[in-house]
Amino acid sequence: KQWYQRRVRGEKPSGSSKVRASHLLVKHRDSRRPSSWREANITRSKQEALQILQGFIDQINGGASFAELAKENSDCSSASRGGDLGFFGRGQMQKPFEEATFGLQIDEMSGPVITDSGVHIILRTG
Repeated sequence: KQWYQRRVRGEKPSGSSKVRASHLLVKHRDSRRPSSWREANITRSKQEALQILQGFIDQINGGASFAELAKENSDCSSASRGGDLGFFGRGQMQKPFEEATFGLQIDEMSGPVITDSGVHIILRTG
């Protein structure tokens, strides 16, 4: 009965213990490790990283492939998998990333998410 009442009110189910997501990470000079497979020494500001990320969001909203943009542009090693991070549970990712991912519906994309690693867009895939 409680499940039904939550669904009627439009609340998302919270019973999922694991989610699957892909992300596109843009690091900046204040990231905890300001280097990546793409760039040995990242010098852009957080604001510049957010502007770059917004450009990717605009491209995806215009029909570009999330996986292809992540493969070409993400500062995470998951880029080789189109940004796919696989399945993960609570407590395995940085808190802002976890909260954003668990708050998404499957096939829903986040806006900018800021963590110690940099700025991300997240696509929940499972």
